[in-house]
Amino acid sequence: MHKSADQSKTFVYTKKRGYDVTRNPHLNKGMAFTLEERLQLGIHGLLPPCFLSQDVQVLRVLRNYDLKKDDLDRYVFLMSLQDRNEKLFYKVLISDIERFMPIVYTPTVGLACQQYGLTYRRPRGLFITIHDRSHLATLLQSWPEKDIRAVVVTDGERILGLGDLGCYGMGIPVGKLALYTACGGMPPQQCLPVMLDVGTDNQELLKDPLYIGLRHKRIRGKEYDELLEEFMKAVTDRFGMECLIQFEDFANINAFRLLSKYRNKYCTFNDDIQGTAAVAVAGLFAALRITKSKMSDHTIVFQGAGEAAMGIAELITMAMEKEGLSKNDCLKRIWMVDSKGLIVKGRDHLTHEKERFAHEHPQMKKLEDVVKTLKPTAIIGVAAIAGAFTEQIIKDMASFNERPIIFALSNPTSKAECTAEQCYTLTEGRGIFASGSPFNPVTLPDGRKFYPGQGNNAYVFPGVALGVTACAMRHITEDIFLLTAEAIAEMVTDKDLSEGRLYPPLTNIRDVSFRLAVKVVEYAYKHKMATLYPEPADKEAHVRSLIYSTDYEEFAVDSYRWPEEAMSIQTCKL
Repeated sequence: MHKSADQSKTFVYTKKRGYDVTRNPHLNKGMAFTLEERLQLGIHGLLPPCFLSQDVQVLRVLRNYDLKKDDLDRYVFLMSLQDRNEKLFYKVLISDIERFMPIVYTPTVGLACQQYGLTYRRPRGLFITIHDRSHLATLLQSWPEKDIRAVVVTDGERILGLGDLGCYGMGIPVGKLALYTACGGMPPQQCLPVMLDVGTDNQELLKDPLYIGLRHKRIRGKEYDELLEEFMKAVTDRFGMECLIQFEDFANINAFRLLSKYRNKYCTFNDDIQGTAAVAVAGLFAALRITKSKMSDHTIVFQGAGEAAMGIAELITMAMEKEGLSKNDCLKRIWMVDSKGLIVKGRDHLTHEKERFAHEHPQMKKLEDVVKTLKPTAIIGVAAIAGAFTEQIIKDMASFNERPIIFALSNPTSKAECTAEQCYTLTEGRGIFASGSPFNPVTLPDGRKFYPGQGNNAYVFPGVALGVTACAMRHITEDIFLLTAEAIAEMVTDKDLSEGRLYPPLTNIRDVSFRLAVKVVEYAYKHKMATLYPEPADKEAHVRSLIYSTDYEEFAVDSYRWPEEAMSIQTCKL
């Protein structure tokens, strides 16, 4: 498919004809093909004679969507639309992003992953197995698109808060990249989802006759590392060193190690560590406007000490340092509680990452006791333990803070540490709340209404990806994520804050991503991190020129005159 533009229109040229056109989601317009296009492309007669505009097609999709019985059915319906007609799929998503994001992403995508053997329809993305080692370069040639700018890759070991889902984890890269386009505007043909299947330790999946992945235990160690090494090299050999590789839902044991290994060698980031950090810190920056304080004024307790906790803590430390605090003093303000209790010096089996946040303090097992003793100003839940923020903890937070900060960030909704209603009710409306998955607005008995802020990574990764690829960055530094957190917080209005929102409304997410991408591009050129030259004089215009349009394009029609009787076929128009 090639495009050619004059001053007013973009035309699509394709060599495909007949069924190949209607079966290609990039080309298919359904009943929106004009008569000329139908004749030229050899599809006249393959479609009903009526012409439906894209707006009418959206209406038809919405009516079908409303007939679905549950969220999993809605997910399958939308994914099948993506397989048939890509532009219409994204037109529908963008028509009401707040309504559809919970279906194509958290929380429904978690359920979809658990049921992936049932919902799998057509290939979407690349499935690379541990047994494909030494052949990855050849395997990548199977992918039909040559201009790939972004890859999202998982090995399925730690899908959301659901654990090891093996090959079923492919739903996550597919969902993430749908948001690259819907929220960030990256063209879908430039995005590639990848599943690295090295087996699974999930016994239920290994026994499941519908399981679509390798049926053996996870392979680790040298073989695993060799696969990753070959994968990174094969991707950049095929698509260039500026191809962004986003790591998604790897277990702690590999996530930190791989980020550390590859971050200065390739254009890569880990969304669970760095994306979650940026969105959480953005929420904290917004909260600071409510508490009228600085980051360094706060004491923060984390429920959980995994990828998300470490990522957020690192970024908080950077923010405090920027305010003038020493590194050591920053670390002292951050405490973590894992499955064995409070992380303190001298405790057994502390990883290198946990060691940094271990302080001199008596051992404590229960989060309730930790909160009572340390009296934090903020608690952040990222351990996927439903109900971890008990009534006692929330009431205690409200007793020693005028405006307690309570972030229940675990996904999906069923794993949230507390609900929005519990936070607002138990703190009498004084709690500053954010969650990882969406919660409905809460009305208190006195009539006050709060709209809980959803700390969704979708505020971060689409805009960062668009900015990084727009200027062909080769490495993504931690500064980019602090810049991102600051930028998102700046976009929160005083009205948003008064309603309980710590993030811009999801309805504005495309604008948020665009503005974020422009800031990333400006930063990259200022700090000599961009490799796209000549440097665009108007960076906003440059980024805008890359945004994917969901409107149908016209197919170039030859000047050949069709027989008069063919052109006068009676048709109806809507």
